[in-house]
Amino acid sequence: MNEIIPITGPVIVLVGPTAIGKTALSLDLANQFDCEIISVDSMQVYRLMDIGTAKASLEERAKVPHHLIDVVDPDEEYDAARFVRDASAAIREIHGRGRVALLTGGTGLYLRGLFHGLFQDIATDLNIREQLKDELTLLGNNKLHEELKVIDQISAKRIHPNDSQRLVRALEIYRSTGKTWSEHLHEHDQQRHKRFTNSLQIGLTCDRKILHERINLRTRIMLNQGLEQEVLSLLERGYKADLKSMQSIGYRHMNEYLQGKYDRNECERLLARDTRRYAKRQYTWFSSNKEIQWHEASARDTVLKKTEDWIRRI
Repeated sequence: MNEIIPITGPVIVLVGPTAIGKTALSLDLANQFDCEIISVDSMQVYRLMDIGTAKASLEERAKVPHHLIDVVDPDEEYDAARFVRDASAAIREIHGRGRVALLTGGTGLYLRGLFHGLFQDIATDLNIREQLKDELTLLGNNKLHEELKVIDQISAKRIHPNDSQRLVRALEIYRSTGKTWSEHLHEHDQQRHKRFTNSLQIGLTCDRKILHERINLRTRIMLNQGLEQEVLSLLERGYKADLKSMQSIGYRHMNEYLQGKYDRNECERLLARDTRRYAKRQYTWFSSNKEIQWHEASARDTVLKKTEDWIRRI
């Protein structure tokens, strides 16, 4: 997104960690303020992957128009750049119908790309990258992550130690440029003009114990609703277990269960654990966005009232 074209129509953003209750509140907002919903979720773009991505039901989507759900097959590439193009087009179409665009989801990178433009990546230094890969093999992920913590705490918080690709990239950027990845991103943001001139950003939060209980419950529901059958169906259609889409939370766990790596109870335990860890990373990502107004997930009426007040002022 090299050229920033201001969007002056009303845009509501509703974000928060997985299982916090975004879907239910987004439907309430859509019904009350004449919105169409745009999914900000890197997994809901995939067709045939419904249970593990917790998409809004077909009945819910029939009542409120949804965009950027079921747009590619599981073996197709979909990234932040494509999301920015697709979401921008959807927002303009929604505004053209005289309605409000409501962006909701938990993929922080997509939202950041839409609002601030995509970071023009720094050229790869192949020599440094190969050196870091050797260090990764020799020393392990945790050792390199400790190094990243020392030089770039911001990036270390948003990059999981097991995310080898981004871990190597963060260290490569620092060694090749002398600046941290987070410093480059900050400079990038400072150079961008405000793209959305009329937006309200809302974040949902709750006590961590409550969120963990909600995640545990959602995990159980997904398994009971047929996540195993969904993954088996994908495999039968020829979608391999090593696809990017099939290596996401839920699908990776079910593939490993089907491969006999652990039993059903362990599958549920690991899926819930990794979802809780993912929720923590989502909090870390969204907490850097100072435009987000945070509310308790249970404060539905407060969110609706604040949104109503905002709508009246625009």
